Amino acid sequence: MSPSGRLVRALCVVAFLLFGVGGLRAQAGAGSAQAFVAEGLGRGTVAVDGPWQFRVGDDVAWAAPGLDDSGWETIDVGRAWGDQGHWGYAGRAWYRRTIDFKDLNGAVADVSLYVPGTACAYEVYWNGRLIGRTDAMPAPVMINSAGASAFRLGKPERGVLAFRASTEPLDSTSPGDEIGLMAVPRIGSTEAIGDLAARERWALVRSRLLTIAQIVIYGQLSLLALVVWLRFRDRKVLFWMLVFLLSATLWISMDWTLFPWLLNWTMVAGFYGPTFHSMEDVALWFLLLYLLELDQYPRLVKWTKILAWITLCSAIGDGLVYDMPHRDAHVLLFEVLDAIATIGFSLPAVFPFVLIALAFRKKMNPARKFVAIAAFLSDMYFVVHHTAVQGERFTGLRFGDWMMNSMFKVWGVEVTMPAVLSLLLVCAIVYALYRYMLEQGQRQGVMVQEYRNARAVQQVLIPENAPDIPGYVIHSVYKPYGEVGGDFFQIMPLAAGGVMVVIGDVSGKGMPAAMLVSLLVGTLRTLAHYTQSPGAMMAAMNQRLIGRSNGGFTTCLVLRADPDGTLTMANAGHISPYLAGKELLLDTGLPLGIVWSPAYAETTFRIAVGEQLTMVTDGVVEARDASGALLGFERTTALSVQSAEAVAATAQGYGQDDDITVLTLTRS
Repeated sequence: MSPSGRLVRALCVVAFLLFGVGGLRAQAGAGSAQAFVAEGLGRGTVAVDGPWQFRVGDDVAWAAPGLDDSGWETIDVGRAWGDQGHWGYAGRAWYRRTIDFKDLNGAVADVSLYVPGTACAYEVYWNGRLIGRTDAMPAPVMINSAGASAFRLGKPERGVLAFRASTEPLDSTSPGDEIGLMAVPRIGSTEAIGDLAARERWALVRSRLLTIAQIVIYGQLSLLALVVWLRFRDRKVLFWMLVFLLSATLWISMDWTLFPWLLNWTMVAGFYGPTFHSMEDVALWFLLLYLLELDQYPRLVKWTKILAWITLCSAIGDGLVYDMPHRDAHVLLFEVLDAIATIGFSLPAVFPFVLIALAFRKKMNPARKFVAIAAFLSDMYFVVHHTAVQGERFTGLRFGDWMMNSMFKVWGVEVTMPAVLSLLLVCAIVYALYRYMLEQGQRQGVMVQEYRNARAVQQVLIPENAPDIPGYVIHSVYKPYGEVGGDFFQIMPLAAGGVMVVIGDVSGKGMPAAMLVSLLVGTLRTLAHYTQSPGAMMAAMNQRLIGRSNGGFTTCLVLRADPDGTLTMANAGHISPYLAGKELLLDTGLPLGIVWSPAYAETTFRIAVGEQLTMVTDGVVEARDASGALLGFERTTALSVQSAEAVAATAQGYGQDDDITVLTLTRS
């Protein structure tokens, strides 16, 4: 070989060494990351740490074990991808790692994979075969997180482990870096992985015992509040206490770390979760209104209702936005709608400060001060946290997450400030409600005693037994609908013979009606000394009631029965009496207390010996059965020939709905 040939050959060898070997080295360096070797599986589990192949995007073919992933980047699987060059990325991404097993010697026949909690939903592939998932793909998921899970790989043989991760568009509270697989998976024998999962689960449950205690306590208090509210449905504060405790129970229960099945029931966390939280806020506002005695301000009550509707509608709207189909394809629309809904329930969150400030301007007992202080601390903490996490990935502020972290542990139980403040607030509300019910009970007792006293006075004013009147037999029955009634009657013998009979009905019920009855009875007894004219007595009573009826009125019938059987009557809007089973036609004026009237017309009849005149109040005619049908005038006319006791008993048995008064006057 010539020198020139040897030179060319030498140059070719050098070129081969430089480019060929270098190319082989380059090819080796650009290939897959070094396989992870699982050793010592017989003694427990091992962490699959080190560099993993990573790529954003989505293609199911990327699960194939023979895939050339040399062009993929490497990533630390123990940290979020947002913290490793993909800040704020939300969508699909893949992790890959080749796994090899060593020194098993038949000690392990079956291996499994343990994946700690993640900040994404994912599917797991082993050698191209799907072995498990946290959510169906590529359907969008509602929650960008998943709890710890275990997956069986099978025989310990070399293979490729792949994760197909998925997250939905980030909302206003999502940071830009806490996304993806957040902890290192572990591999071990199926038995060891099962033991590890059980230990981790128990450690998690133990750390969340305070949350579990809240759920149990709030749940029991909710049942107690329901029972008490069913007993006292007229107490609005009890209703809002029930709503507050029930909403708090449901909101705290929306914890997927304790209840992983919530991740599969996406509507619960995405829709009902924010709604429960907003219901809890609204219920707290109304509780503060009643417990701090602020419900006496109509404008404040009105604004509370307005803000409550805005908050609830915004929370429901936010839940619907999260349930928006294909929101990963409409990221901008989702973020805009989410921001609008968030503003709708975030701004009203400062409203409790207004209520508490107004309450401190008043004189409060210690129980109400306790509620005000506890509500202020709890709401202030929530408002600060909620404000801090808004736009967190844009501001870079992370103390919002710190506020929710555990302050310290007691025997492995995590103690957080929100839990402490929530329990403090519930204790304050329960104590204040207990004091409130005691006060209401005392007030109710005083009112009951006042009603009893009023009834005693009314019984003195309304005669139980009719006096003996020469030439007439009078019977009366009085059945008030409540403790005190608005019906009244008087039977007053006349010095010249005969009798003056008055029957009437004051509109309304309760103490106001009873007070008017007392006024009318006193007026009647005074007028009887000066006149025996039914029309004149009626006009005088009307003048006395003008301006004192508080928008109400009084129907009244005044009757003078002379010894010769002459009946003279004046009627002010009252039911006409019945004579011998027929309704009498009277000249009727307006009820008393409406307008001034100089006189009321009188009508004269004669009653024969043995005939019965029956007078009733509208409680007889308006007696109502279970179907709502009235006793009515026709039936009352037919009943009018019976005794006063029989008429009253029939009306009461038919369905008493008002005071019942029946008077019968029979000429003997």
